[in-house]
Amino acid sequence: MLALDDSHGLYIGMMSGTSVDGIDAALVDFRDGGVHTIKTLVHPWPDTLRTRILALMQNQVRISLDDYGRLDVAMGACFADAAQNLIEQANVPASRIRAIGSHGQTLRHHPHGEHPFTLQPGDPSVIAERCGINVVAHFRQTDVAASGQGAPLLPAMHARLLATPDHPRVVLNLGGIANISVLNGDDHILGFDTGPGNGLLDAWCLRHRGEIFDRDGAFAASGQVDAALLQSLLADPYFAAHPPKSTGREHFCLAWLEAQPRSAELTPADVQATLLELTVQSVRAAILRHAQANTEVLVCGGGVHNSVVMRRLSESLAPRLVRSTATLGIDPDFLEALAFAWLARQRLLGKPGNLPAVTGACGSRVLGAIYAAPR
Repeated sequence: MLALDDSHGLYIGMMSGTSVDGIDAALVDFRDGGVHTIKTLVHPWPDTLRTRILALMQNQVRISLDDYGRLDVAMGACFADAAQNLIEQANVPASRIRAIGSHGQTLRHHPHGEHPFTLQPGDPSVIAERCGINVVAHFRQTDVAASGQGAPLLPAMHARLLATPDHPRVVLNLGGIANISVLNGDDHILGFDTGPGNGLLDAWCLRHRGEIFDRDGAFAASGQVDAALLQSLLADPYFAAHPPKSTGREHFCLAWLEAQPRSAELTPADVQATLLELTVQSVRAAILRHAQANTEVLVCGGGVHNSVVMRRLSESLAPRLVRSTATLGIDPDFLEALAFAWLARQRLLGKPGNLPAVTGACGSRVLGAIYAAPR
């Protein structure tokens, strides 16, 4: 284990979620027991690379082993660019940064079966070499090896930042896939993926509008929810399954949607409206089932900027208060990146990063592998 010098409390966390809308990067200071965000940015994926990643995530194309190897390195170079841009904009010497926590980009997530696995390319050796900073990566694999889901990993950070002993809360992360952390004010924390977040909405919008996301929910707002399609989608066994559970866009993809004959009978706008309601109703059902006593829902992730989603969540979850984490001074767009900076620090300290009650792992585990920078 590498020794940790507490005088250097700076870490970088990087995350590209299932929406693939860019690499979120955050420079975080953990000195004096605090969590202080110094600088953040979103580094865009090159259009051709983003298109390829999305196609792979949704089982639309296949690639050879040689192509996968090249893709892994290309993605690692993009993560290195994100870290270097962040360092330059923060005007902080790389020597002051203890480590980079890089989640990579999930292409596959299959934590079940005889040989469970989770796959996040973005070669960390490339990042370490180009940035000259130790990199911690491959966080999820250790939890999966311990019979866990490998996800979600955010509830521990949600609890550290947002839990209060006398105010039960739910933290809802609206990324490509939605997940919740149930914070009851004690040591018992529950968390799991509820189902689609923005991923299906983005994919349908791209196909029919040529836009990578439904800005402010305008496309969905122009259509009408189809009750028959909504009920068919909600009948997927995933929604009724008990946690621990996690999922990804390899399951909730356009092919999954198009397997429903009703989807071909509707206008694109009506399908978009129904997909938005699917997100809302699956989140609502999860909260009513597992967090009925919690009176507040704090929302982070890209979906917080979709006013139609936020309005429908407020209506469907009333009388619970639904609001952005920004109201508590926590940027909703960078909470995941911050969490992977913290997980990198946990790795260097030799402390666990998972919550077995969340992931289903057979015990607490130190997560991630260290890729040492050149000396």
